[in-house]
Amino acid sequence: MAGLIPFNRRRDLATRGSGIDEFYNMLDDFFTSDWPFRRSLESDTFKLDVVDNGNEYLIEAELPGVDKKDINIEMVDGRLEISVTKDESKEEKDKNYIHKERYYSSMSRSIYLADAKNEGLKAKLENGVLKITVPKEEIKENKVKVAIE
Repeated sequence: MAGLIPFNRRRDLATRGSGIDEFYNMLDDFFTSDWPFRRSLESDTFKLDVVDNGNEYLIEAELPGVDKKDINIEMVDGRLEISVTKDESKEEKDKNYIHKERYYSSMSRSIYLADAKNEGLKAKLENGVLKITVPKEEIKENKVKVAIE
């Protein structure tokens, strides 16, 4: 089971720094190894843009080739979750297969929007781009000054 320990081939352990960049390098090294297949954290999910328009958020997700029936959008306690499940498997009878392949994938992204309303969200899928409009609500500061005796 050699090769399961992630390491950075570009630098040896003595020169390795610390911090969040090193953590992401470690993850990328693990997932871009040649065994058993080639993966990348950046390419295994969809791209997401979040724009603050003052009274609402506009979220745009790039989902080329995805049908709207494969997309699930939920807002729970200020967390917007977008998930995509794609299953390309056809049931064909009366075929004498020697080899048959199926494709299944799922991806999800979540965004925390503290001042988002749980109602009034709108979503539209057009030309491979999912656009979600999330209205904002004014958050009252829940802070109390405590006097010291």
